[in-house]
Parts: sequence; structure tokens; C-alpha cells
Amino acid sequence: MNFPTAMPWNFPGMARRLLAQFGLRVAAENFTRLFPRWLFVLVLAFSVGCGIRERPADLVIINGPEPESLDPAIQTGQADGRVVGSLFEGLTRYNSVTANPEPGLAERWEISPDNRTYTFFLRTNAAWSTGEPITADDVVYSWLRLLKPETGCEYVGLLFYIKNAEAFNSHSTSDPTRVGVRALDARILRVELEGPTAFFLDLCATPTLAVVPRATIEKFGDRWLMVWPLPVSGAYQLESWRLNDKIRLRKNPRYWDAANTQSEVVDLLPCTLASTALNLYQTGAADIVWDKELVPNELLDVVLKRSDFHAFNYLGTYFFRFNVTRKPFDDPRVRKALALAINKRRLVEKFARAGESVADHYVPDGTGDYHAPAGLGYDPAEARRLLAEAGFPGGKNFPPFHYLYNANGKIHEQIALELKEMWKQELGLNLDLRKLEWKVYLTTQSKTDFDLCRSSWIGDYNDPNTFLDMFMGNNGNNRTGWKNARYDQFVREGNQQADPVAREKLLRTAEQILVKEELPIVPLYFYAGCNYWDPGKIQGISNNIRDEHPIRVIRKTAASRRIGLGETRTP
Repeated sequence: MNFPTAMPWNFPGMARRLLAQFGLRVAAENFTRLFPRWLFVLVLAFSVGCGIRERPADLVIINGPEPESLDPAIQTGQADGRVVGSLFEGLTRYNSVTANPEPGLAERWEISPDNRTYTFFLRTNAAWSTGEPITADDVVYSWLRLLKPETGCEYVGLLFYIKNAEAFNSHSTSDPTRVGVRALDARILRVELEGPTAFFLDLCATPTLAVVPRATIEKFGDRWLMVWPLPVSGAYQLESWRLNDKIRLRKNPRYWDAANTQSEVVDLLPCTLASTALNLYQTGAADIVWDKELVPNELLDVVLKRSDFHAFNYLGTYFFRFNVTRKPFDDPRVRKALALAINKRRLVEKFARAGESVADHYVPDGTGDYHAPAGLGYDPAEARRLLAEAGFPGGKNFPPFHYLYNANGKIHEQIALELKEMWKQELGLNLDLRKLEWKVYLTTQSKTDFDLCRSSWIGDYNDPNTFLDMFMGNNGNNRTGWKNARYDQFVREGNQQADPVAREKLLRTAEQILVKEELPIVPLYFYAGCNYWDPGKIQGISNNIRDEHPIRVIRKTAASRRIGLGETRTP
């Protein structure tokens, strides 16, 4: 038997369940006092000898790379967010069909006539999984925690639409009572915004703004996620997290909408190899596989014809970043030269092939009612002219440089190799490739320790702001070293503009600076999503432009549950 990674919260839960199988039931509050850890080891050893096995999950999902963190304030990746969104909830949550915001911990809200003040009314049955009520003060604490620089939240900019939130984050004010979020009583929260923010309810549904347990965090500090039982506000509790094995979630019976949580036990498996993911699915060891990167690229044309493989459009852009703090990438002419020498259509036709489209701007087509400006396009002759003007004719004297990308997903390496070839052929440049494992890649990117870096962004909500605000100078997701006061001003004014025509004009001007004038990033293509699951056996998944699929609504059909594991799917 493989023992789980040693985490304090895992021992009592496992021991209580093992003892229950022998007819011994112990209340949670008495367990630590009655059963020391050494006794649990004896119980576990006895259970192994008696042949007791862990209950199979009701639902098994291949979730991509191992999450970096399950702290809503720290998580950044899509794999992290899926788990965090199941454990912790915010004032709103995503609708499982449309991905639009709907009531979450707040059952309703009122918006002032000037669209600057929101009053949220929390549910009377909103409670932590440990039984204590979730209050408006918990929301205030959670959001102020995000704003504290020492928390290290890269998505802190999501709160900057709140009055004085940015000033508090930058220490322009140290008084938290000046931040426009306050509890009027235990169930009523008042939020004051800097200006009208059409997507504020969308922000409240993001995993980052979820409500977290103050008492646990203040008592245990950075180790709060290792506490058992972990108080959660979402549809699922964290039963165990075995690194490089699985995360097991169990239905939270105290969740306000527990009656509609469809699966009792859900396992999320880390996997970054497409061949492994497909094999697990084909043999019935997994029910759902998220992410196009887990479809073998060489089989893409074949599997997309199957009824259990689903392609769809969603708000995502594949691009790479420059580190503009390093020479010669501090020169916009160099950045433009590299961008103009890329045949993006060739990249899409050779490697993407699931319906992706060439991106010469950053905000995906179809985002809200926004129409993005055109970028630079493909012009190798102009690229050579700019590179020569910058002092590197034919690539002469251009310093060594590297392209950083993550190991999971074969397509990243394929694109990196193709870029290397294009820049060698068109500009005479020699590119080194630097491949890192997922967590190391994320850390390296966050530290801006690269020349060029493979990147992608999936919209948090259906508005151009979710793409454009990340490259403001103070945004933790910028990761380029680039700051432009004009860009920041246009985005700020656009965010606070109530008139949609005037707002679009401001944001288009900002994006033109980003993709045509300055180019701290180079968009390559817009994503098309692809996941696989059998619609005859799985219910509750609705593909949408946010690629948002809440686990709480997903379940196996009754017929599928009777079949169980061991079935092999026909290719």
C-alpha cells in the first residue's frame, strides 16, 4: 500500500473512516484527544492486513499539472483554480451553463443608481464546513488579506476597482477602514467602487475573491491548508492531497446548495502527458479529461470526429512575453522585428488544428461587444529593416537569448522549435530553448527570469478588461517588466467609462499600444478548447466561452455507475 504524503489533516480523517468500518464511530471533536497518531498507525496497519481498500471515487477527472497552491490568494493556474473553486466560494459563482455570475454566498444584491455601490445580502444558511456561520466580516478579511503585499497575490488587481484598494495595497494608506468594503452587520456587506464597473459581479465569482477562514489562517499562518478539518466555504471539502497521485474531494454537507451537489467523492489526477491521459480515459480509469494539451496532437484529426471529444471556442490567447528589462529587448524595434518575422498561420496549421485562429491582437474575437485593433501582421522584410535599424543587421552581434516554455504539452516544444527556425531563417538569430517542469516554469516566469517566455491567458470573465488590465504597470500578472503610463491611463479610463462606445474606443487605443507600438508581448493564436468525456455516461458539462465547468454539477449517469471501472472505450 502506498502511504499518502504526510499532511497533519490527513491522519484523523483517514483513521476515523477506517475505525468506522469496524463499527467504531468517534466524533471529530474527540478524535485528537482519544486517538494519538501512533494508534492511527496501528489501525492503518490492521486495516491493510484485513484487505480494506479506499472507496472508489464517484467521478475521476484528469486535471492537468499538479496544482501549485490551493490558497485562493496564491493560485494562478487553471488546474489550481478548478480545485480552489470547488473548495471555496465567493459572493457570486459561475453558472454551469453560461459561465455568467449568479448568486453564491450572497443570495441577492442591490446596486446604486450610479453603479458605484453594491450591497450584498449573505445567505442565512451560509456556513463553513466546520459549522460556523460565514459572515460579512469574513468577506472583508478575505479581501483585505489579498490586498496586503505580504500575501503575494498576483491577481490583487482584481480588487483595485474598489475604493482605495490600490492605495492600501501600495501603502499609500495604511488604514483598512478607508478601503471601500465594510460589514454593515453579520449578513450585509457594502462595497464602494472607484467608478462604474460593469464586470464587478464577474470578479466576485473568481476563485481569487473566494471567502477564506480567518481564524484558521491567523492561527496556523502559511500552513493553514494543512489543518484538519479544513474549514471551506464551497461545495467540496479537501479529503486528501497526495502529491503526484491525486486530490480527493468529498461533498460538503454544510454547503448552502449541498442538495444540488451531484457527486459525493471526486478524484482529480495530475497528468501532463497526453498519451497517459488518453490511456487512463480509454481504460475507464478516468471519466473526464480537461484541456486540449492532453489530446495527443498526432491523433487530433481522428479523435475530434468522435462523439466523446468536444471542441469549442473560448476566451483564451496563446502568446509569448518579452523581458523588457534585458537588452536588447528593451528596444521596441527589436521586439517588433521578432514579431514581424513569425508566420503565425504556419504555426496554427502545423500544430494547433482544433479550430484555433491566428492572433495579431491580444483580446480574442467575440469578447463582449469589443472589436480589437489590428496588430503588426507578418512582414519579414520590415522585420529585417527594424533589426538593422536597432543595430543588428542580419543578426550580427545579437546577443545569445533563450525562450522559456513548460514541459507539459508537446505543442509548446513544437512551437518553440518553429520560432527558432523562423528567426534563424529570416533574421539570422540563434535561439536557445529552455524547458522547465510546470511549477519551476511558473516560479521562473513570476520572477521574470527569462528573455522570452511562452504564455497563455484564459479570460476570467467575458470582458476585454480581463485581458488588458494584466499589463498595467502595477499588475502582478504583467511579468514583462513593461510599464507604460499612457497604456495604464487608457485602461483606467476605459474601466470607469459607462458609455460602451466611448469605453471601447479607450480600450482599443490601449490595446494598440500593447500589440502594435510597444509589444511587450506577441500574440500567436486564439485558443479553441477540447476536452473529452462520454455524454452518454457523464452529465452536467456545458462547454462555454470561459471553459468553466463547476464540479458540483457533474455526475455519472445511473447506467455508468453500474458499469464502474474496468470498461475499455472503443477508439
